[in-house]
Formats: sequence, structure tokens, C-alpha cells
Amino acid sequence: MRIFSVLLAAAVAVLTPQIASARPSLRDVAEIENPLFAVAVAKEVADHCDSIGPRYMKGLGELRRLKARANELGYSDKEIRAYVDSKSEKARMRAKGERLLAQNGVSYDKPETFCAYGRAEIKNNSAIGVLLRAK
Repeated sequence: MRIFSVLLAAAVAVLTPQIASARPSLRDVAEIENPLFAVAVAKEVADHCDSIGPRYMKGLGELRRLKARANELGYSDKEIRAYVDSKSEKARMRAKGERLLAQNGVSYDKPETFCAYGRAEIKNNSAIGVLLRAK
């Protein structure tokens, strides 16, 4: 019986890193990445348009939901925090957001383009639009 316990403990020790490494990066988990991206874009729009504000409680609720879902998928709080705090992930997300905004005619030199984009997203009730409100 003792040998079985030792073998089981050894198997868990050997297999656990393999199981953990088998999970994709959170950036590759669309059900986490896409809503997180929507929150980031909504914040950017609200930051650059005076006539549109963020729906703070909705955004906070979404972030809490995403964290809970990532935990359900097996990601630890430490892994989630590392992803959210990563400078390279922040830079990647920013570049992705800037591409999306530029593709939709938004220019940092023209704040009114943020407002037009934000109003269109609100009107379409998109993932980004539900996180914004007209003031």
C-alpha cells in the first residue's frame, strides 16, 4: 500500500507540469481574450471621448466573470495575474486595439472619431458598446 502511495505521488508530480503546460496561453483562449479585448477598447474610447463614459460596474462585472471562467478552465490566480500584468501582453493588446480603431477610421489626432466609433458600437449593442454609455 505504501508503494502505491509513493508511485501515485510520483506520477502526480511528473504529470502535473505536463498537464499545466498543455493549457494554451490565456491570449489563445478566445472566451477570455475577446471579452478582455472589448473591455480594453471600451476603456480607450471612454478615455478619448468626452461625451462617452465607461459602464464601470458592467466592465468590473465582466472582468470578474472572466477571472472566474479562467479559474474554471484550470488557470491559477497567479497565471491570470501574470497574463494581465505582462508588459508584452499589454503591448500586444494595445497594438491589436490600435489596429481595430484605425480600421474603423479612429485617429488619436481627432478625438471626435473616438466618439463616432463609440456611438456606433453603443448603437450596435456590440461587446464594446455594452461597456459604454453616452453622457
